[in-house]
Amino acid sequence: MKPARGILGLVLLVGCTTQSDPPPPEESGEELSGGALTVFDETRDAYSRPAPNLRSDFDIQNRFFVGNSFFNQNWVTAPSTTEGRDGLGPTFNATSCSACHFKDGRGAPPTLETEEFLGLLLRISVPGVDAHGGPRGVPGYGGQLNHRSILGVPAEVRTRVTQQLQGGAYDDGTPYELAAPVYALSEPAFGAFPPDMMVSPRVAPAVFGLGLLEALPESVIVAGADPDDADGDGISGRVNRVWDPELGAETLGRFGWKANQPSLLAQNTGAFLGDMGITSTLQPDENCPAGQDACAVALHGGMPEIDDSKIEAVTFYTRILAVPGRRHWEEQRVVDGKAHFSELGCARCHTPQWTTSATADVPELQNQHIRPYTDLLLHDLGDGLADGRPDFLATGSEWRTPPLWGIGLVQTVNRHTRFLHDGRARSLAEAILWHGGEAAASRDRFRALSSAQRGELLAFLESL
Repeated sequence: MKPARGILGLVLLVGCTTQSDPPPPEESGEELSGGALTVFDETRDAYSRPAPNLRSDFDIQNRFFVGNSFFNQNWVTAPSTTEGRDGLGPTFNATSCSACHFKDGRGAPPTLETEEFLGLLLRISVPGVDAHGGPRGVPGYGGQLNHRSILGVPAEVRTRVTQQLQGGAYDDGTPYELAAPVYALSEPAFGAFPPDMMVSPRVAPAVFGLGLLEALPESVIVAGADPDDADGDGISGRVNRVWDPELGAETLGRFGWKANQPSLLAQNTGAFLGDMGITSTLQPDENCPAGQDACAVALHGGMPEIDDSKIEAVTFYTRILAVPGRRHWEEQRVVDGKAHFSELGCARCHTPQWTTSATADVPELQNQHIRPYTDLLLHDLGDGLADGRPDFLATGSEWRTPPLWGIGLVQTVNRHTRFLHDGRARSLAEAILWHGGEAAASRDRFRALSSAQRGELLAFLESL
C-alpha cells in the first residue's frame, strides 16, 4: 500500500488528484515539525539553530560551529594568507554558501533587470547523457553557467531576467496576475551557445532539516512511488536514480529540485565546485571545461581546496540544523486551512508525516517523527513549469516535491516571498496557481474556493 502523499510541486504546494481526501483528524504534537530537532523561533535566525538534542560533547559541538564557519565565510582567490579558504573560482557564481542560502534559507531571482544573479543559477546541457547517465555538459561551458570569475579569467556569460505578466481570475471573479520569467544570455566567452542547449534556472533552497530527510529509509520512499498510476488516483510519483560519487554507483536521488543528488555529501561537494569553484576529494578537478585556457592555468588553493575534515564539518552542519516549529496551529482559521489542504488533494504528494530510520548515522536523527510535507518523489507539473531539461531519470517537466516545513517564515528570514524552482511565484497563492500536470485538478479546486477559504488555506501554509 502506498503511504499517503502530499501535493506535488515545485516548491510548494497544491496537489494533484482527481478525488478529494477526508479532512485529517487532529494530531497530537503536530507543531513539532522536526521531532526532537524542532525549535520555536520566529526571528531571522529561525533556520540557523542547531538541533536541541545535539550532544554536548565538545568535539560534536565544535564540528557544528566549524561547519557553520565554512558555510558562512567567503572564499578568496589563491594564493592567499587566509588559511584554508583560498582557491575561489576560477569561474564561480558566489563566494560563500550563505551568499545564496542566506541565513540557511532560500534564494530569490533578481528583482531588477540589471541586478546580478545571486541565489539563482542556470544549469545547462545538450541532448544525451554523460558517462554516469546524468545531463551532458555543453561544450566549452560544462553543466552550469558561471557569470563571475577571478582576475585574468573571463566570466562565461552575462545573464539577466525579465518578466512577462499573465492575467487570470479565480472562479469568484477575483483577478490575479502571474509573472513568467524570461532569461537572456549575452556575451558568451567561449563560443556561441549551441541551438539545442537546454537551460534550467534554479534558486537556492533552504538547507535546514536536510539531515532528517537524508535519514528517511529508502525503502519507504520507494514504496510511495506509483510511476504508472496503478491506483488511478491521478498521481504518478517516480523515484530518480542518480550517480553517487562516494559509492561509485547508482542510487536513490533525494536532494535538489529534480532529486538529482543522492546525499548531503554529494550535494555539498557538488555545490562547492559548481557554485564556487572549490575542489574536494569527491570533486577533484577544477571546473575548467576544454577551451577555457585561462581558467586551466589559473593558480589554485591546493589539491583539494577544501579538505575532507572541513567538508565533513559543513555536511554535519547541514545535517543537524533544526526545523522551525509550527505557529498558530491551534487557531480555527489554520485548522480549517489544513482541512482544505487535504480536501484539495495537496497532502497526496506533500506527504505530511514520516519517521526517520532507527539506524541513521547521526544519533540525533534516529527515530524522529517529522512533518516535512514532501514525498521526495518526482511529479509532472505540466508545461507551464517545465524547463525541458532531463536530469538522470527526471524529465523536463518533472520536479521533486519540496518540503513545506518552515515555509511560512521565508519572508521573516529572507525578506522575500519568492517560490517555486526558479522563484517566479511572488506569493504562496501564485505558487499554487502555477501548478499544472498532475497538480492541475488541485489547482483548479483552489481557484474554486471562496476568498475566505483561500485565506484559510494560505494561513495553514504560513503556519508550517
